[in-house]
Amino acid sequence: MNLPEINYGLLPEHIRYGMQRYIEYGEIPGNFLQQVICNRLVHALGAADSINTEHMRDIVTFIYNEAPAPCWGSEKLMLKWSKERQEEQSNAS
Repeated sequence: MNLPEINYGLLPEHIRYGMQRYIEYGEIPGNFLQQVICNRLVHALGAADSINTEHMRDIVTFIYNEAPAPCWGSEKLMLKWSKERQEEQSNAS
């Protein structure tokens, strides 16, 4: 699957790599990003550091506007995306 150009610069710097690795390679990120990806925003705020708390609106806006729709919204979608991206990477090697 060819991904559209994604502006990871909209995210706080310290979570860009984790989000990029998830979207592009299917690597499940840390707890905070998992909660955001699964649309569990109450849990995400509970797991957020001060920078992520301050930028929560930007992070959610990134997910909604930049992340491919099939990669977020529930744990089931996150796991499916992860599996598909990892299989795609394995088949490409």
